[in-house]
Amino acid sequence: MAQIKNFHVHVYFQPEQADQAKALCEKAGALFPIKVGRFHHKPVGPHPVWMCQLTVENETFGEFIPWLALNRNGLVMFIHPDTGEHLKDHTEHAIWMGEVMTLDLSIFS
Repeated sequence: MAQIKNFHVHVYFQPEQADQAKALCEKAGALFPIKVGRFHHKPVGPHPVWMCQLTVENETFGEFIPWLALNRNGLVMFIHPDTGEHLKDHTEHAIWMGEVMTLDLSIFS
């Protein structure tokens, strides 16, 4: 079985939700020991919309995810483990909060 190094939480947002997403990510970074990544104002990698990646260590995941569920305010969250098996991490191992979106998986071939 693959070992989980950490989790990536991709906070997806539309242009009109940019301020909301930024506020959520900043609050998450203030309340939890997570890494808040850059804000991408275009689709990057397999992600179909704008997003910010939060890196969550395994020991924080169990506390952070319930908080996120209650505070996402309609934003879509794409959550996956980082096992090094990128295709499986983004498909079989993925967790969605909100709308399930189609990823561009061609980058993993």
